[in-house]
Amino acid sequence: MASPPRFPLFDGPSPLQPLPRFCESLDGRAEVWIKREDLLPLAFGGNKLRNLEFLVGEALAEGADTLITSGRRWSNHARLTAAAGARAGLAVHLVLSGPPLDPPGPGVRLAQAFGATVHQLATADRAERESTVAEIVDDVATRGGRPYVIGVGGTGAVGAYGQLLAAREVIAQADETALGIDRIVLATATGGTQAGLLAGLRPATRVTGIVVARTADDLRPVIARTASELGAVVDAADIDLDQGFIGAGYGRPTEAAQEAADLLARTEAILVDPIYTAKALAGLVAGVRSGAWDGERIVFWHAGGLPGLFEPLDP
Repeated sequence: MASPPRFPLFDGPSPLQPLPRFCESLDGRAEVWIKREDLLPLAFGGNKLRNLEFLVGEALAEGADTLITSGRRWSNHARLTAAAGARAGLAVHLVLSGPPLDPPGPGVRLAQAFGATVHQLATADRAERESTVAEIVDDVATRGGRPYVIGVGGTGAVGAYGQLLAAREVIAQADETALGIDRIVLATATGGTQAGLLAGLRPATRVTGIVVARTADDLRPVIARTASELGAVVDAADIDLDQGFIGAGYGRPTEAAQEAADLLARTEAILVDPIYTAKALAGLVAGVRSGAWDGERIVFWHAGGLPGLFEPLDP
């Protein structure tokens, strides 16, 4: 895939750091590092900035003046789209599933602080969300605007190209320290990050997605298709998905996620949000403790989402 147009949103790589005390707490069974996408320098950071560099770049190349996207009220992608639009001088409309909060939660307040127009729906019905996006597109166009629609999570080949570059980035960082990466563990919600990493990493590196939304059966063909659009040949066996840590569903906390988050905070003073990264961290902790990953060098992909620490979750 040729490089899409790019609108820069950050300079330099996110840090790759060892977690010595966290590893010690897991009896040293694996060597765990962390990729700090949460430290990317815009709007509390997050890996979706990588997608948005190319999505906003394409929007600008097409002459768009308005970004339109959707998600849940705590969506990292939605918050960062609002921030990216502000940086690029584009209007932003966000369609967020309900139920709404009174007063609004941090995700909505931050998006509004960046100047986005938030359309808060009453329910979490996907059909209602999609129809509302279509209505906004028609309204913007009718008023003479030029809308650019970004899919949920910024998933798709254009956005995932940013994750392919992230894979190359972490390879370069690992090579600087002679670190051979056996496995990357990440939260998988829409599949774009996992697809991009699979397309950009060396074949010997396993990418384990801990499912935090949808199902593995839904995600697997999306990941395979997106990776192929990036030019990678990915077999079904290469798409490693574990849906054992989603609990009662997307946006609902679990005891295992909270325990994993507490463990990382108390050993390394690093915070993870309960919606995405804590569930992925729970999957990593369980994988190491089971002995299945003994002796591996593992990179935990901290995708960001820290405002979710202050977001009231669904019961």
